Amino acid sequence: MKKKQLRSALAIVAASAMILTGCGGNAIDTSGIDTSAPAETPAPAAETPAADTTTSSEPAEQPTETVEATGLTFAEGTTLRMACGYNNTKTGLTFDPDVAGEGITLADGNTYHAGDFKPTWVEVMNRLGFQIEDKYQGNSDAKEFEYWKEQLDQVDMVNGTAAQLQEYGEAGKIVNIAEYLDLMPNFKAYLDANPIVRLSITGATDGPNAGAIYFSPYFDGVDDIEKMPLMRVDWVQKLLDGDGEFAADKSDKTAAPVYQPYMPTSGKVDVEVVNEDGHSKSTITKDYDTAGNIIAKMNEAGSIDGVTAVNMLRTYIDEAYAGYYGTTRSNLFVGQNAAWDADELVALLRCVTANSATLNPNVGGTLEIKSKDKEGNETVTEVKLPDKVQGIFAREEKTMNRRLDLTRLAGVLFGVRGYESRNNFLYFDKSGTLHDARMEADYYNALSRMNDMTKEGLISSAFVDKQDLKVANYMENDLGFMEYDYNQTQTIYNEDGKLDAAAGEKFMAAMIPVARWDDGTGEQFMRYTESWRSVKTGGWAISKAGVGDDQDKLYAALKLIDYAYSPEGTILMSYGPDAFIKKSGDSYVTFDFNGEPWPEIADATRTELWEKANGNYTNYARQFLGSTLSFRKSQAFEYQCTTEVGREGAGYISNAIALGVIRHPALAITSDNYWWTSVPTTLPYTATENQDIGNLTDLAAAFSTENDGNNILVNIVAGGFAEQGLTSVDSCVDTVTNAYNGKNYLLTANDAWGRLEAYYNAN
Repeated sequence: MKKKQLRSALAIVAASAMILTGCGGNAIDTSGIDTSAPAETPAPAAETPAADTTTSSEPAEQPTETVEATGLTFAEGTTLRMACGYNNTKTGLTFDPDVAGEGITLADGNTYHAGDFKPTWVEVMNRLGFQIEDKYQGNSDAKEFEYWKEQLDQVDMVNGTAAQLQEYGEAGKIVNIAEYLDLMPNFKAYLDANPIVRLSITGATDGPNAGAIYFSPYFDGVDDIEKMPLMRVDWVQKLLDGDGEFAADKSDKTAAPVYQPYMPTSGKVDVEVVNEDGHSKSTITKDYDTAGNIIAKMNEAGSIDGVTAVNMLRTYIDEAYAGYYGTTRSNLFVGQNAAWDADELVALLRCVTANSATLNPNVGGTLEIKSKDKEGNETVTEVKLPDKVQGIFAREEKTMNRRLDLTRLAGVLFGVRGYESRNNFLYFDKSGTLHDARMEADYYNALSRMNDMTKEGLISSAFVDKQDLKVANYMENDLGFMEYDYNQTQTIYNEDGKLDAAAGEKFMAAMIPVARWDDGTGEQFMRYTESWRSVKTGGWAISKAGVGDDQDKLYAALKLIDYAYSPEGTILMSYGPDAFIKKSGDSYVTFDFNGEPWPEIADATRTELWEKANGNYTNYARQFLGSTLSFRKSQAFEYQCTTEVGREGAGYISNAIALGVIRHPALAITSDNYWWTSVPTTLPYTATENQDIGNLTDLAAAFSTENDGNNILVNIVAGGFAEQGLTSVDSCVDTVTNAYNGKNYLLTANDAWGRLEAYYNAN
């Protein structure tokens, strides 16, 4: 007899679309939860132009009732040796000493010690009936697999990057999961319904392994926006809103202008905006004939005092938009009906940095940063704070991947693809040919514009100098204006004491900017984000040498993967066990999330989240519950942990996506115009091709993501072309294309894509 199951859907907008829904008293019967269930049906993607959303096939219908994986039976007590986790020792299957300490009691009432399995994995073993031996070394995907690749007989499951796992799969060292899909009804249903996912994990397109799948994909949310601009709303309001002219007792001079106009200097540009009601859209006009271009006007004036700069920007907004924003000019940047572009942002940043005394009269002081080593010894480091508030900053200015967020922002600001591709720097042109943005002039022109902003002091000095001044210090000391990052984790600062809500301080997601984009049909002014969630670049695989001829081990591993794609499995992998979820009797208390009922977290869980992880859902889930380490994560838990301010800004963006005002790549084959198709996260390279790509060491070294590595992109933003030993945009293109053999990489990528597309069309 099939049991009643939760129907579920992945969010199309991370922690945002739900702003339109309320929390109800719905309850779903969970008594006698089964150990398998159908995969979920994703919500439809947000609107993109009609001509660009034609797909070459329709997704398969997914079941809405539990489908028991009856063929995956194994002996009781079967043990899986799992070298699986997420990036470090704190985020593995078992508790790290730094997290557990002398023992930690969680909201389920249990006390855990170092080496104990986390609640999610205790529940996995209870529900599925196998045991786990933790072999995880506490590394990133790439480094973990590097550790085990020569001793795969010692582990049954291992995590790695998609490229590593496909390479070793083709070499016969990783189990081809596709051979067992008929035994995995939940996983199979999910892949049938999501062809772009199937393409992203297809490891071979011909020969005996055609259609091979060598790892279970990980989704940290899917088919939704990932990163977005975030701004200090109260600062924009203080500078731009109100009748009359802006006045201040003290202001600084703007720097000598370096940044030049990106938007037109004459004519008119029509752009779509979401109306303030959030439910409709309209077209407004940027009138450059009347107002001029704000950057051109400021540049002509030269270095000016901050008060003059603000009043110039106020006048420009009134004239360019014919009074549309009234006295609430801040809505141009932070309102539901925002319409800002890169030039207007630079003008605002000039105003922000030149009015530090108005925004924070305490700049220029010192800050004590406390840290502890593994033995618990505390160190206090005194850091000199900047003399001015900082314009754009990165969450961690010494961490390479966070530094790269400033380069990702360049793509959004200046209409350039490839900065946030799901696969290296690749994107499709209209006809379906892959391009590598690193070999195109527009890519470096955008970085050069970011460096112009750096030269004017509009990008944080800590970013330039690689100082260890983190976002928490910017927030709690009113030092930073804007970043490009995740909404939930960054808007936490509104509620953890680092911002004073009572005083009106507010750090919130802002609308994606208007930019010049060309999808192959001609340039148009629109909002587009490439930061769109799809399959991540790593996953968990089954070691062929590890399971050997032991069918029990193999089937236990397959059962885990299949279960993770059931509704119950998705809840467990997102929320942790039932003890952390609010219940009424034997039923979950639910709220409406993207039109589907999802469980509410228990009150004790919410309290614990703040006590142990300062409100950071991801850290709490990974470090304490053991959830969201792999497989499929629902955004429903994260949404409940998003601050009210976080939900407000994300709601604005969600409305814009739903109305087609913000556009994005599609997780489907848009055959009328491939420019709108999201590049598969991985491509089915042959062993020879993987070897060839691996030999492109100069190319890899020039775009390193290691903290102590070299990265052309951040070097140009921080120090210009000379910082990288190059002289111009053309020299960057030529060096990457020829000296670093980028052209060979692109040829290989297009060959692999051609085979994958042919396989897709044939199947």
